[in-house]
Amino acid sequence: MNGQNKSESNVQRSVAWVLIIGIIFVAMNLRAPLTSVGSLIGFIRDDLQISNTLAGMITTLPLLAFAFFSPIVPKLARRFGIEVVIFVSIVFLMLGIALRSLSGIVTLYIGTVILGLAIAVANVLLPSLIKREFPTRMGLMTGMYSISMNLLGAIASGISVPIAIGLGFGWQGALGIWGILSFVSILFWLPQMKRRKREVVFAQKQTTVSTPVTLWRSGLAWQVTLFMGLQSLVFYVLITWLPEILKHQGLGVDESGWLLSLMQLALLPFTFIVPILAGQMSSQRSLVTVTTILYLIGIFGLLYGSVNFIVFWIILLGIGVGSAFSLAMMFFGLRTENAQQAAELSGMAQSIGYLLAAIGPTLFGYLYDITNSWTIPLLTLVGVSILIFLFGLGAAGNRYVQVNKS
Repeated sequence: MNGQNKSESNVQRSVAWVLIIGIIFVAMNLRAPLTSVGSLIGFIRDDLQISNTLAGMITTLPLLAFAFFSPIVPKLARRFGIEVVIFVSIVFLMLGIALRSLSGIVTLYIGTVILGLAIAVANVLLPSLIKREFPTRMGLMTGMYSISMNLLGAIASGISVPIAIGLGFGWQGALGIWGILSFVSILFWLPQMKRRKREVVFAQKQTTVSTPVTLWRSGLAWQVTLFMGLQSLVFYVLITWLPEILKHQGLGVDESGWLLSLMQLALLPFTFIVPILAGQMSSQRSLVTVTTILYLIGIFGLLYGSVNFIVFWIILLGIGVGSAFSLAMMFFGLRTENAQQAAELSGMAQSIGYLLAAIGPTLFGYLYDITNSWTIPLLTLVGVSILIFLFGLGAAGNRYVQVNKS
């Protein structure tokens, strides 16, 4: 019996590690296709002869896809199983990346929408999957998938210009290369398809014994949602426009791209550490406070600080961005009592939250177009940071969302 138990334990560990590796590879796809745009947006704008407002739409469209598709994702997961829905999403992600990389305005925007819909699926379902499979290690697992996501996002920002110019692939090739990662991720996720039958049966049982829940009347759910949305707005504004802001201050295009990469590298250790710290705290309000302070110092540094300290401002911004993102991901599990609620809260927060975030890149491009200065856009980020602090204090309280049956 001991031998049999040991054998079963080894099998369970192997299955768990296969799932962990699959989660990491899926997470790698969730930032790189988006962050690779920031360093190239000037090239895309000039090549296609579009305005800054339309250029900002390249980042805004995936966020709109997140917003409108996220509430549907938990329903698809209950019907077909989490693993199957994630698998299909990676296939569509590869298709969207390929379409976006073709030369033309129409395919650029259609491909961007498709990859946005695909990324929305994993954005919603990974926190729920982690709460279901690793309920006692949410902080560690959230940290692992967050650092995977952000590491590839940082790499994408840094190598986009060298691939486009140094290797002569153009902006199309620099965006299209991430389809290779999607293909590899499909291969690593295939073992999870064996879980399809069990997941569908589980989902059917769930729908017979419980009624789907709605969180729209929960004040705490709205605080989590607005925290999620505002921190996303800050991130996607910086991903889209930070290189242009830095070039306006006299830095070269290559240096601007690498500083955007540095911002994302700076956040990496904290996307791993912050979830672990948050999981050990009954209240995360101290983490919210530190995050806001980092935001404000970094933004005021860009506005009024010396260019000689630009690396310092960028690092502080990166740490703040990483901490805020990690807290948002942790709130989905910490403020709910089970995996179904986590999926519902994740869907709500990413729907309204990304709709709010989608305003950012286009609005900031518009503000620059009408003022010919980055001062007003950056001062707007100061106001957003204060709102992040206020909603974050509410979201960080030690309590669960109040669930209403729909």
